[in-house]
Amino acid sequence: MERTLSIIKPDGVGRGLVGEVVKRLEASNFKIAAMKMIYMTKAQAQGFYAVHRERPFFESLTDFMCSGPAVVMVLEGEDIIAKYRELMGATNYKEAAPGTIRADFATDIEKNVVHGSDAPETAAFEIGYFFNAFEITG
Repeated sequence: MERTLSIIKPDGVGRGLVGEVVKRLEASNFKIAAMKMIYMTKAQAQGFYAVHRERPFFESLTDFMCSGPAVVMVLEGEDIIAKYRELMGATNYKEAAPGTIRADFATDIEKNVVHGSDAPETAAFEIGYFFNAFEITG
């Protein structure tokens, strides 16, 4: 059994897409093992995205991620990282497959509605960043 972190980003929450994203997760038989709404500070966003600190988009990304509330979830299932990344679609929504979350709802490469971990090691760090063991069912 594998776990991954999912974030419905501030653009998704602000546009009322939380229910639609959760509906798609449940329709895909993903188990939601934890979920909560957060409002990141700039420092928290910088810590979460520290791996991108040297990238040119770091400041705009961290500004965006603390611009409004987000919903963080722990998803659980067989091969869940790959399955969720497929459901999300490509980071660049213009390249995302039809029917994916990003193809259907993203408005630009940064405001692409959702985030998902890209590897088991990343998932472990990201889940631990937002959740303690007592908050995760399963």
